[in-house]
Amino acid sequence: MLGNTFTLKQLEALVWVADLGSFRKAAQHLNTTQPNISSRIASLEATLGTILMQRDAGSVRLTDKGREILQAARAVLRQAEELIEVAARPDLVQNRLRLGVTELIAATWLHEYLRRLKAAYPEVSFELTVDLSRTLDRALALNELDLTLQTAPFATTVTGQIELGEYPYVWVASPAISAELPTKLTVKDLIPHTLLTHARHTQAFTELSDHADANALPKAGFVPSSSMSSCLQMTLDGMGVSLLPEAMVAKDIAAGKLVHLCVDWAPNPLRFCARYHAEKVARFVLHAARIAEETATDFKESNKH
Repeated sequence: MLGNTFTLKQLEALVWVADLGSFRKAAQHLNTTQPNISSRIASLEATLGTILMQRDAGSVRLTDKGREILQAARAVLRQAEELIEVAARPDLVQNRLRLGVTELIAATWLHEYLRRLKAAYPEVSFELTVDLSRTLDRALALNELDLTLQTAPFATTVTGQIELGEYPYVWVASPAISAELPTKLTVKDLIPHTLLTHARHTQAFTELSDHADANALPKAGFVPSSSMSSCLQMTLDGMGVSLLPEAMVAKDIAAGKLVHLCVDWAPNPLRFCARYHAEKVARFVLHAARIAEETATDFKESNKH
């Protein structure tokens, strides 16, 4: 029997120092102090009789034996989580989920998702980041996020990915602006108005810009913004025509505050995925991704016309 040769806290410290590359960051993530993390690693090294990592100039580098033991440590921690699952005691999972979502998710089904997560894992806390997909992508690559709900295309390769569906774009305007326009439109018909859309490097703006170039349309009136909520508010205020995800404007269209314009061109739908490093994350993160899939499906079903 191993008895109390080493503890799960020591293995947890090893995993997070390795993933975050810093004793300080690991301590912050685990809500403890840097000396505590150092003590856990030192005790584990003393018990196993081997050096697990080299520390110099604030950087941390695993030894060859440290890399081997890291993989074994991950397996032990997952087995401990499996024991909790078999016992049907998700309340024993005391962890933190570093979740990254895009603005569209935040504006639609995020609250319902967090409610379901809390019901499934009452002792798990959430650290939420709402940002552009490419920013979330970078954070996921640096192990600064455990799970992202983001849009393609993806720069970071991951081993865990679940499709969350597609969200089409629509053109919308205030009733006053809509009344000035013909029933059937081309993008050229919209050019006299300010065209409000998502940030310059996003899929929507890139495709709109390419469409304008292909049809020799001027782009001086294109106003990209990193905040779709701001675009929406400006459209409600009659400051221009917007190209936004339908899910974000559906309620305002239904309420008559905005009009869905019949335009002959729109960018490709946004493709959303739940993404994570399957070989690194705790088991509850995998379940959190599945809960995102269920929530996204239910949201789309409830909003079918």
